[in-house]
Amino acid sequence: MMKIDDANPALELIKLSIGDPTVFGNFPPADHVVEAVVEQLRGGKKNGYAKSVGYDESREALAKFYSLPTSKLTSDDVIIASGCSGALDLAIGALCGAGQNLLMPAPGFSLYKTLASAKGVETRSYRCLPEKGWSIDLAHLESLVDANTAAIIVTNPSNPCGSNFSKEHIVEIVALASKLKIPIIADEIYSDMVYSGADFTPIAAIESDVPVLACGGLAKRWLVPGWRVGWVLVRDKNGVLAKEVKGALINLSQLILGACTVAQAAIPAILEATPQVFYDTCKANLKASAELCYTALSKVSALNPVMPEAAMYMMVGIDVAQLKDVKDDSEFCVKLLAEQSVFCLPGSVFDQLNYFRIVTTVPGEKMTIAMERMATFCADHAA
Repeated sequence: MMKIDDANPALELIKLSIGDPTVFGNFPPADHVVEAVVEQLRGGKKNGYAKSVGYDESREALAKFYSLPTSKLTSDDVIIASGCSGALDLAIGALCGAGQNLLMPAPGFSLYKTLASAKGVETRSYRCLPEKGWSIDLAHLESLVDANTAAIIVTNPSNPCGSNFSKEHIVEIVALASKLKIPIIADEIYSDMVYSGADFTPIAAIESDVPVLACGGLAKRWLVPGWRVGWVLVRDKNGVLAKEVKGALINLSQLILGACTVAQAAIPAILEATPQVFYDTCKANLKASAELCYTALSKVSALNPVMPEAAMYMMVGIDVAQLKDVKDDSEFCVKLLAEQSVFCLPGSVFDQLNYFRIVTTVPGEKMTIAMERMATFCADHAA
């Protein structure tokens, strides 16, 4: 097990492990976002409990912001939750029951498995292909389906991969879900955080009969994960999920009383007036950091970085045959921490052996040092 205390005390610890953009202070929220919350605090009217599904005006604002030509939303289609994690918990609980199974990506966010197993739901991991920009191996996904498959989780853009699926691939995913008659839980917390020059395509942008529970939140795009505001968007224009699933979401939202009231009350102002330059600057900084990492690690023969297109992560392959005394990704990360005080998460955490994940929100100077230390580590352990 990796522990921070195992880091080399002679070197400053550099954490490339935590998907929190606020850690180093170089990804601050927009001033307008902060002022929107301050205004709610000063107003003094949002200090009590809200409805379990969230304030009506906040749900209306989200419905307007996320409506698509293929999927119009009303406030009744929006459930506000305690962060995107809370939204995912609601979505999994509403669609999946004990004894059923849920399909999730590999590599994939480990929380999916935690949330599902707590409900007696089995998870089955379908492959995503690094040589194809982490696109889904649809044949493998289909092979995992049986009569007890309740839903498919699609993570786009991806944690941990930093991938962004093309519109053509989204069409293929939706077509397969339609063929299998299985609903989709779309984890879109990194929606629009795409810096490759391509567009982000929401699952629900594709004309289809597939019902989608799309999960998102303020955490990443607006850089305020600690505010704990997320949401589920019920995209079900054909009524496939009927009243039972929406009713289940409402009932489950009553287990705890939802998101921070002051932060969720600020949603209408945040969505309406956050300047485009804020989004553009964030994406430009993420792109620069990703390119720095990719360029540096591509020069290390034992490492095979996969250039990300979105979000704040990069997966890096390890050729353990080129390294002595390093048998797998876990040992690589443990020894990297102990010798070079660089903390990364092994790919096995995400169900992807012999890779590790880098968080790309670290300031440039620290990131450069971290890349140099990784190169030194690989040189020290060269077979």
